[in-house]
Amino acid sequence: MVSSLLPTRMPTGGRTTLAQFLIESRVDAVDHRGDLEALLADIALACKTIAVRVALGALGTASGYGRVDGGTEPDEAPEPLAHNVHGEAQQPLDLQSNDIFLGATEWGGHLAGMVSEEMAEPYEMPAQFPRGKYLLLFDPLDGSSNIDVNLTVGSIFSILRAPVPGQDATLVDFLQHGAAQVCAGYALYGPSTMLVLTLGRGTHAFTLNPEVGEWILTHPDVRIPESTREFAINASNARFWEPPVARYVEECLAGRTGPRGVDFNMRWIASLVAEAHRILMRGGVFMYPRDTKDPAKPGRLRLLYEINPVSMLIEQAGGMASTGHHRAMDVVPTTLHQRVGFVFGSRDEVARIEQYHREHDGQATVA
Repeated sequence: MVSSLLPTRMPTGGRTTLAQFLIESRVDAVDHRGDLEALLADIALACKTIAVRVALGALGTASGYGRVDGGTEPDEAPEPLAHNVHGEAQQPLDLQSNDIFLGATEWGGHLAGMVSEEMAEPYEMPAQFPRGKYLLLFDPLDGSSNIDVNLTVGSIFSILRAPVPGQDATLVDFLQHGAAQVCAGYALYGPSTMLVLTLGRGTHAFTLNPEVGEWILTHPDVRIPESTREFAINASNARFWEPPVARYVEECLAGRTGPRGVDFNMRWIASLVAEAHRILMRGGVFMYPRDTKDPAKPGRLRLLYEINPVSMLIEQAGGMASTGHHRAMDVVPTTLHQRVGFVFGSRDEVARIEQYHREHDGQATVA
């Protein structure tokens, strides 16, 4: 009788927390010490901390740009921004989020190494901390160009097994294809803060309850509809698209009078986390394909800590993730910050885009 009444007396109302979910899922059958659960708890703490900083906005100690005190005097110009390894301007909150991830995860003895979008080389783990059996790859603040206009941003992470547990990881250790991931996820800092993750057995979404500080399972086993009438692409790059991509978008824009016979809606948020979340929640297709704008770059998004984790989440939700030509998680990386084209979302649409590429390459004919 007591046990049947207990859930209503709990602070969470008996709803499953992240900690309970990880324990009940037995996240890693060969990990008897619970290292993966502990690592995910550290990552979840980092995401909570970043969420608070993001929510403070210009009231916090790091605004999106300029001085770290949140602004400039009327007669002062903003301080110049630093740039990361990709040549992109680093917002102060980018760097602060990177430090939060490092500080939350380096000490626990669960990691042999880390790679971040904000660092040119793998992170050198402090000598005083033990080495573990996993590798962490992350984008600490995806979509940071949205910070100063108060739009959705997030954090993305991928977890791999260290080839040599207990020792410092080498650069080559991180160059594993996406199918080797143990876990992948992202945190979304929007109207509510959410943590979406997969351990290879479905994609599950947790919402942060600020009243009790707990992640609550609110969207178990998310499924992406196979078909959609919504697509996302940066239309300003249209003149640089490959012909199969241009064909697909033109057909969507033609609507019910075109070859597809239905009207499509177009979306673009300029935040991979936000785009992925929308597709997970209601379907759609996202495209950041290879184009000719900069021939030296075979894509815009980074394979190891953006494309691979999002691909795992999408596939575990029944969707499809591709380079535009073939499965994204089959790409064998050659460099830490490698870029490739990325198309993901509802299976029917991603398969159609791949088919258009095959037809253009003379490999097949669209039915």
